[in-house]
Amino acid sequence: MTPTEVRLIIVSGGDIASTNQADILRSKFTWKKMKDVEGLPCYSLGEIRMWIHSNGVLFEDDLDKRWAHATGEKVIEAIFPSRHSAKSGNPSLTLHPIGVPQLGFDEKAPYGGKSGNAPPPSPRLASWWRNLLIMVEGTEIEKEFDFSLEVTHHGPWISVPSIFVEVGSTEKTWGHMGAAMVLAELIAKGIGLEDGNEIGVWNADSNSGEPVLITLGGGHYSPRANKLGLNNGIWIGHMLATYALPFIKSLDENEPPSGNWRNSICAAVQSTKLAFPNGNIICSMDKKAFKGWQRQAIRDYLEELKIPLMNTKSILELLSK
Repeated sequence: MTPTEVRLIIVSGGDIASTNQADILRSKFTWKKMKDVEGLPCYSLGEIRMWIHSNGVLFEDDLDKRWAHATGEKVIEAIFPSRHSAKSGNPSLTLHPIGVPQLGFDEKAPYGGKSGNAPPPSPRLASWWRNLLIMVEGTEIEKEFDFSLEVTHHGPWISVPSIFVEVGSTEKTWGHMGAAMVLAELIAKGIGLEDGNEIGVWNADSNSGEPVLITLGGGHYSPRANKLGLNNGIWIGHMLATYALPFIKSLDENEPPSGNWRNSICAAVQSTKLAFPNGNIICSMDKKAFKGWQRQAIRDYLEELKIPLMNTKSILELLSK
């Protein structure tokens, strides 16, 4: 018997930004209370499931497999409503994929995840990013908050395409109900709770050959992906900040640099391929973020992987074809 395929909303009970989004979703739609999973409350609505954990989930690995073991259902996607923390303190709404591919396999991941690896990114990233900006246009939320994609970072480890949907960036705004309402509506629209029409679903046949962008370099708030992601027709996979590409220059100029940069790119490419079967995986690099020898090393390695490295102009030309 083929197991039921479900999309799982994973809520962090100790996080008001997460629970606010979950509470709004449960109040707007008619959910059915399910039998507790691992002693934790959960709800169903069609093929959507909501699982409410007691505290944070950054170190709660394999939630998809744990759900499947308890229920017999197959999780095909995970959505994490969450809070976002930043030293700047700026109010913000952000979306991002997860993973810590830059860490050595034997390193301890300080914020969860499987070191040296990255789960598949959600195909919804680009389309939800565009929809978020449309939803807030002309509203008070647009005036109060910044909006951004974030680069790939932190845990937990999970085997299915995943996205974090976040309110930031301090205690002053984590509980902001207006922000929670926007993000809850984004989730509801995105997974088809409102009218059955989902946003950002990848189909290996109908979307075959469409460009899927991985960005390399730059800061934590991924300006390159923010800008390119505004264009219809482009999909976004992993986004690696400069810090996620750690280089160690070789003393021998004829030898390639060491460090975990190579594994970080490989993990991002392979997991993005899993999320976008038959996609045209492309990379774009922030040249200013790297030294010349680093840029050349990246070019050489992407050539080995047979992944095109494209600038903004060439990507826009690709989209216009």
